[in-house]
This record gives sequence, structure tokens and C-alpha cells, in this order.
Amino acid sequence: MTRAAEVPAVDIAPLTARYAAEALEFKPRTVDSILRAIDVVLAGGALAATAPLLALCAVAVRMSGRPVLYRGQRVGRFGTTFTMYKFRTLKLGAEQRLGSRLGEELTRLTEAELTRIGVHLRRSKLDELPQLWNVLVGDMSLVGPRPIRPAFFEELCREIPAYWQRLVVRPGVTGFAQLRLTREMSWAEKLAHDFEWIADRSVGLYCSILAETAWTLLTRPPRGPVGRI
Repeated sequence: MTRAAEVPAVDIAPLTARYAAEALEFKPRTVDSILRAIDVVLAGGALAATAPLLALCAVAVRMSGRPVLYRGQRVGRFGTTFTMYKFRTLKLGAEQRLGSRLGEELTRLTEAELTRIGVHLRRSKLDELPQLWNVLVGDMSLVGPRPIRPAFFEELCREIPAYWQRLVVRPGVTGFAQLRLTREMSWAEKLAHDFEWIADRSVGLYCSILAETAWTLLTRPPRGPVGRI
């Protein structure tokens, strides 16, 4: 990724549409089609295999009220906006109360909004299972930068001019930034990990990240920050 110096001025709205045009100028790689095919096979298989678990989680969430699924707007590849699905883990109206906060403040306030079942779903990452559908239909990939809300995307583009370059690939369920995430990590540091995937993406790296994610989920006890949206 070498075009950060060519990013246009960021004082013209909407930024997402402007940067989408920039992202479209990057030619897709052959490996992108291969990774997409692997995504379809793995996401489809995972949805079938986890159907009983999905049903169990849905029943547990329903006991805390409706809706069962959280539907959030996110910025996808080439600036397209899509609806991302997760099991609802927050109290009703929580996202409106949290507003446009970011970072530590968002983490702290979100933890107070979690439902009882939501705490367990987030720490076990089971709330992310519905995103397999997003992968299957092409909104996301199993590996890539985490999807971000449109308002946050534009805000971060103003703070970090190169941030728009994440639009070159599909957002992912897991990735380098997610595996290496710490409370102290800045948005610029997260972006550096995302760029590492964007620059070096390959079938081997994709499989390596999925394997590390699976190993982390199986061997590390549920802990750490749960205040993400």
C-alpha cells in the first residue's frame, strides 16, 4: 500500500463515497477470488455445523427480550454499507445511549449496558456466530479488518489519512489486529496490523490466522475487555 500520499483533502463530505472511489482504483488480486471461494465453503460448513448452537444462543438471548439479533450498519469493501449481524448482547436502546464514543470510554460504558447473557456471549465470542451469514453472502470475509460503523470510519479518516485503504478488502471476522488487540493499542497501531494483512494476504496467511484464532479460542480462558460494539 503506497498511495497514502495521494489521499485527497478530508474536509469534503461524504468521505466514505470519496474514498470508495479511491479504493476501486486498486486492482483485485487473483488470490482474492480464491479466498472468496474458501470463505463460502468454510462459512457454509460452519453454519451447518453450528446450527444447534446458534439455536441455543438465540433462545438464551430471547429470554432477555427482543430482538435476538443485533443489526448494525458497517462499511464494507469499496465503501459499500451492509448490515452486520450478531447476537444482541446489550440492553435495549444501548447504542443510542452510547452515541459516537470510541476507545476506552466506549469500552467502559458498554460494559455497563451488557445483559447477563451478553457478558458470556461476548467473552466466548459466540455473539459473533451470525456473522458467518455475512461471510456467506459476501459482505465479509473470515479474515480481514474488523468492520466499522460509517460515522466512526469518517472520523478515523480525518484522524488517520491512510485509514481509507482498509476499503481495498472485505472486513473480516478475525484478523491480525483482533488477535493482537490490547487495551493500550491505538487506532493507528490497529491499522498497521490491518495493512499487514492487506499487503501480504495469501491462502497460507489466511489459514494461519484462522488456525491461530481457533487455537486462541480453545486454549485461552474467556477474559479481557468485552465492551465492543
